[in-house]
Amino acid sequence: MFSILLPTWNNLELLKLCVRSIRENSSFAHQIIVHVNDGSDGSLEWVQAQQLDHTHSTENVGICLAVNEAAMLAKHDYMLYLNDDMYCCPGWDAALVEKLKGLDTDLFMLSGTMIEPKDTGNPCVIVSDYGGGPENFAEEKLLSDYSACRKTDWYGATWPPTLVHRKWWFRVGGYSSEFSPGMSSDNDFSMKLWSAGCRVFIGAGDSLVYHFQSKSTGKVKKNNGGKQFLNKWGIRQAVFDRYYLRRGQPAGTMRLPEPEDSLGYRWQLMRGSLKRRLG
Repeated sequence: MFSILLPTWNNLELLKLCVRSIRENSSFAHQIIVHVNDGSDGSLEWVQAQQLDHTHSTENVGICLAVNEAAMLAKHDYMLYLNDDMYCCPGWDAALVEKLKGLDTDLFMLSGTMIEPKDTGNPCVIVSDYGGGPENFAEEKLLSDYSACRKTDWYGATWPPTLVHRKWWFRVGGYSSEFSPGMSSDNDFSMKLWSAGCRVFIGAGDSLVYHFQSKSTGKVKKNNGGKQFLNKWGIRQAVFDRYYLRRGQPAGTMRLPEPEDSLGYRWQLMRGSLKRRLG
């Protein structure tokens, strides 16, 4: 059903947990494609032993190149990007398939809803603590609770797990390598889809994954993704999230309307233009 793109960087125990959750908790059989960055912790040998489709780089090449490499092995029409620090709850994929059935286009971005242990103020997630890693993961409690952790479908799909049609993945060029190692690359990919005419950015409130929160990004020197996004697209990332994607708002219709031409929107565009010129 899905070709799952799963980049990993020396997170063997998280990777094992993630892959097990896909195998045990999915309603459909999916192709799992792992990109192994480095792999000196034994993750490359484990992926090979599991006979998983995979690509490999001898050093960490970042999220963008990793998912693009993995995408070259995709066999299915639907491609899903998943992080290795995520645990898929039962029925996570069936909920996305139900959303697919209601679409009249193959130009879309759907996302699952993350359950996270820490409250970061993100309106798109469910906050509930089931542990910060494999060593203290309360898996049995999560499996007994998850069916009550439902959320209204929301606008603003950008973060993994994200599902798109392979035609549009390759048509817009996948993830942009200039955002390596990956900060703001999700937003850039969404903007590329928006520019191609996509207006379906829906987070499925009943497609649930537990997210251990940034187990890889904390290990890298981050790029200035916000500045790169502004220079590339001419608007600030926060403006795109608020006025275009309407991130976190309950999803009414499947298609997003165009940004409202308000004084606040115009002011934010002027502010972004000034910031861009001043560097």
